[in-house]
Amino acid sequence: MEFERELAATESPIDGLYVVDLSVHGDDRGWFKENWQKAKMEAAGLPSFNPVQNNISFNADRGVTRGIHAEPWDKFISVACGSVFGAWVDLRPGKGFGTVFTCVIDPSVAVFVPRGVGNAFQALEDGTAYTYLVNAHWSAELKKTYTFVNLADPELAIQWPIPLEQCTLSEADQHHPFLADALAMGPRRTLVTGCNGQLGQAVRSLAEERGLAGSFDYCDIDTFDMSNPAAYDGIDWSLYGTVINCGAYTAVDAAETEEGRRTCWAANAQGPALLAATCAARGITLAHVSSDYVFDGVEELHGEDEPFGPLGVYGQSKAAGDLAVAVAPAHYILRSSWVVGRGKNFVRTMAALSDRVADGDDALEQVTVVDDQIGALTFTDDMARAIFWLLGYREGDVEPSEPAPFGTYNLTGAGEAASWAEIARTVFEARNGNGSAVVPVTTEAYYEGAKGPVAPRPHFSGLDLAKIRGTGFEPEPWRDTLAAYMEEL
Repeated sequence: MEFERELAATESPIDGLYVVDLSVHGDDRGWFKENWQKAKMEAAGLPSFNPVQNNISFNADRGVTRGIHAEPWDKFISVACGSVFGAWVDLRPGKGFGTVFTCVIDPSVAVFVPRGVGNAFQALEDGTAYTYLVNAHWSAELKKTYTFVNLADPELAIQWPIPLEQCTLSEADQHHPFLADALAMGPRRTLVTGCNGQLGQAVRSLAEERGLAGSFDYCDIDTFDMSNPAAYDGIDWSLYGTVINCGAYTAVDAAETEEGRRTCWAANAQGPALLAATCAARGITLAHVSSDYVFDGVEELHGEDEPFGPLGVYGQSKAAGDLAVAVAPAHYILRSSWVVGRGKNFVRTMAALSDRVADGDDALEQVTVVDDQIGALTFTDDMARAIFWLLGYREGDVEPSEPAPFGTYNLTGAGEAASWAEIARTVFEARNGNGSAVVPVTTEAYYEGAKGPVAPRPHFSGLDLAKIRGTGFEPEPWRDTLAAYMEEL
């Protein structure tokens, strides 16, 4: 064992597997080392790693050999005493499947092993203590997802220092399949909350379109009320690597009532806060959708870093939810505006009103629409694409491969902003050619004499798209998407 080496991490031929030189300080009494130090390890190049469990395997005799097992978590391996010959096989789906790497681990060496890479070792000394940190708790459910390959597979051609026939192996380890028959590690599962809303439906459709349906689970408020702390005990969070929160309260005016205010805050603030705390504690990536209503609407174009200035209860609850989600280390907040998807929305409402005008409805010759609220439409299909892009899904991926930096991103359709009245005229023209039936009015005039509370609205709702474009994602022009949406209607 070499003393006083500088801490260093070197990537192996297996993607994401690192060999770490540890700094061990020794004298005639023995030695001391920092076996794991998060800040220093990540500065040396290791991925972010938040261990939740420490395991030790004591091996009484030289020649004890264990493996090859791939588990659904990352691990940081080292030895406390003795030494081992370690062998790893990539059992993740993709071009790296079957790649082998070996090295000797003594107290001055550690190895970071990513999820899905098969792990094995052979004790080279009596009384070897092999120890490893993992970033998920063991569970019977997770054990079902393990995958294995045989230690003696000639295709792997692992050069064991001690011949396997002279070693101590478990009965199970002697009968694992060869690589040709080994199962690839399945992807981390994704939980989609609020799955029956417009965005939830779009996320589900995109997952099915990309062949990911088998690794996505869905829940709505009837099966998981995320604002209820007790509901979290009903979910095995160890199964999930990602949560996409599509659940929200969106009744802007009703949020100003006593009952609506409570419901709004529960869905938009308390729920995301509980979800963020759960994801943070378990190393789960959280994608959450926000709103332009967190701003006061004074600036014509809102950047991600603009200070919050919500005008009403709905905006206040969304801002509170954003602040809570931002505490989770692995988070994406996607800020939207004027959402349109499969379900009740402004475009469908305008299309129905256009039909009534065209049918000669005596009670509806004209439709008044506000002309002093300016923004751009966000189509849920585009939002779903953006979520998948930021999470790191690329063409053919069964799990994310190129995640964008965590943080907040604006997402609307591309193109110049317009008023609600202009969008309404576009819908009327596309539907029945009766755009002249749309009468523009001010927000004040529109709500004059309204029955019940009216929430204040931002004047400008345009969002700056430069940051998300910087990741390589290009939002669809909202006018083109609107035209296609109208054709489908």
